[in-house]
Parts: sequence; structure tokens; C-alpha cells
Amino acid sequence: MTETITNWAGNITYSAKELHRPYSLDGIAALVASSARVRVLGSGHSFNEIAEPGPEGVLLSIADLPPVIDVDTAARTVRVSGGVRYAELARAVHAHGLALDNMASLPHISVAGSVATGTHGSGVGNGPLASAVREVELVTADGSALTVGRDDPRFGGAVTSLGALGVVTALTLDLVPAFDVEQRVFTEFPLVGLDSAAFETVMSSAYSVSLFTDWREPGFRQVWVKRRVDQPLVPFPWAAPATEKMHPVPGMPGVNCTEQFGVPGPWHERLPHFRAEFTPSSGAELQSEYLLPRAYAVEALHAVDAVRETVAGVLQTCEVRTVAADEQWLSPSYGRDTVALHFTWIENTAAVLPVVRRLEEALDPFDARPHWGKVFTTPTEVLRERYPRLGDFRKLARELDPEGKFANAFVRTVLAD
Repeated sequence: MTETITNWAGNITYSAKELHRPYSLDGIAALVASSARVRVLGSGHSFNEIAEPGPEGVLLSIADLPPVIDVDTAARTVRVSGGVRYAELARAVHAHGLALDNMASLPHISVAGSVATGTHGSGVGNGPLASAVREVELVTADGSALTVGRDDPRFGGAVTSLGALGVVTALTLDLVPAFDVEQRVFTEFPLVGLDSAAFETVMSSAYSVSLFTDWREPGFRQVWVKRRVDQPLVPFPWAAPATEKMHPVPGMPGVNCTEQFGVPGPWHERLPHFRAEFTPSSGAELQSEYLLPRAYAVEALHAVDAVRETVAGVLQTCEVRTVAADEQWLSPSYGRDTVALHFTWIENTAAVLPVVRRLEEALDPFDARPHWGKVFTTPTEVLRERYPRLGDFRKLARELDPEGKFANAFVRTVLAD
């Protein structure tokens, strides 16, 4: 069977001739054990070749495994199969009166793929999605099963793992009591005059805060403020309230976005920017993201502003968020409280790549780490400098996958000595 397999955005066409979809753990184990090269394709929301298996490799999806969402209300945990998407997981967890402490802006992404690439939400006190993981279940290179929990010294490399250690079949996540959130959107927040203290005040004003701009002017067109209703309402005098429902991309209708104007609702219907029952876009876009120490946030924003004429020409929108430090070795937030600068580009690789390189030059003084699932050109030697535990991860990959069965070209570049 031959089929054309692409990622969600359509900018990557995988060389594998077939996407294998086993229906059981035994089927996954058998496929892995009998294959020379294996990569797992999640929901396809990566914009680079992280899932590319190579022409001789096997592209595998776990989406057809029977979905597992086992909630333990006493322990406040959930065991979830890796192919389940966050929207489905959130609804099931909420039905038990529990919640994930944070979600990404898009609820349509798979759990395993999200944590493997360092995906995150927003909030000065909220770590990336991997922070909720307490146990990961893998099928390793010989087809055997392995469970790695927080008490295992290998755990720091096992969750945000780039798919380099095995096929993640299930994860156990920490939960918190369910909570309600209200969301308000403000417009025209200036960059001029913004200093580090003011930035911290704004980004700490609610549970989750996002700034949006198209960089056509030196400031932010929108500020999305998501407040837990059980926490104090902090006045937001820095920008004017929006008078119509907003979309992060200028000119796009806000109908597919989560409820605004301070209407309270369940956590999973407010923390994402987009409603789970709608597809927020057609995928006609590319994305890049860079995460750097939060102390550099304002300096980095001014550095981007200095090249905004270059950036704006191929940009749809840029989002600025904060992420709390975590301990995953390959997490872009490893060991440091972080500011994340996310860029949604037009769907034109030839036009976007030179801009990405220029942007990376502007952000280079700030120790920026790229999101593993986005478009970036950061050289291998720079990645080695910016991920202090990369050597430990390399040893773990060799321990669990000595023949490099899960190491495609992308991973081999990252793990190069």
C-alpha cells in the first residue's frame, strides 16, 4: 500500500510509504521488534522532520489503540494512552471533578506527542505539559515494555524525549481539583516604556496571560488574561478591554475561540485559546518558537522589535507567554523560568527560513532554546551549549536504544557528539 503522508501543516511529506496503525500493544511490540527504523507520528502538529523515519523506516501511529483514560480520584491521577488528545482527556477528567493544571492553546494535540516535544501553556507558575507526568510507559527497541516513574534516575530524560527512547503507549499524569476560569481580552498594549518590573506585573496578573502582536507596530495588539475565579481579580489598567470577540490572528473571526468577556466556565473550556469542537485553522501556516530566561524578556522583545520589518512581512501572529522551570533534561524550560516567543508564519518555507535565521541572530544573546516541534535552524553545537543535560540524554538513548532504532536524522543531529 502506498499513501502520501504529511504533517498537519502540509509542509512535510514523510518518505515512509505507509502509516502503520496497530490496534494493540502486542501489535506495536511486534512491529517495533521487527523494524530497523521506527518513528511515531502523533497528531501531526510538528512543523519539522522530527517524525520523519527515512525511506527505509516505519512510520507508526498509536491513535488506533483502544483509548484508555483511567482516573484515580483518590490519588488525583489519570493514566492515559499516548494517542489520546487533550480535548478528550480534559472532558473525561472534568467529569470526575478534577483538572489538569494547564493546557496548551490548542486542545487537539496528542498527549504523548505534546510532552515529548516540550509543548506548554502559559502562566508564571505553570510548568510545561510534561510537568504533570509522573510515569511514562514505553515499548523499547526490542519490543519489550518499560515503565519509568519519578523515582527512577532516568525520569528526567524519559518524558520530553523527542521519541528517541521508544514508543510511548501511556502516561500517568497528576491532577488537581477542577476549577473555573474567566477570560478577558484587552487591546493595544504598548511595548514602549515596558520594563522588566512592568512585564512581570502584567504576566503575573492572572493564572495565564498571553500577549499577541503582528510586529507591524512596536506593541501588542491583544492581551488574553485567564483568571481562576477562586483567585483575586487584579485590575488591568494597561490596555483597553476588547469590544468584540477576538482571534489571535488579526482579521480572523473569533467564533472558534474560547469564551471571552469574563464569562466563567470550566478550566478546559477557557485555558486553550480555541474551542475543542472546532478546527482553528486549515493548517496553512508554519510555526517557530524560542524559549529563553524570563529575566531577558523585555530585552528580547526589543531585539525582535528591532527586526520587526523583516519579521512582519511573513508573520501571521506572535504570542508571548511565560512558563515555569521544569526538570526534564531536554525541556526548553529546563532549570529556568522562561518566556516563550511563538511565531505563526505564512505557509511559504522559502520566504520564512531566511526570516527565521535573522530572528535567531537577534535572539542569540539571550540563550534562546527552540521548541523541538517547530521550524528552527539553530546549529547542533549551539543546542549542545544550551541544553546542559544533553550528554545525559545521549547516554540514556544509547542505553535504551543501542542500535539507534528510534534515531532518525533529526534526532541524530541533536544527539551528535
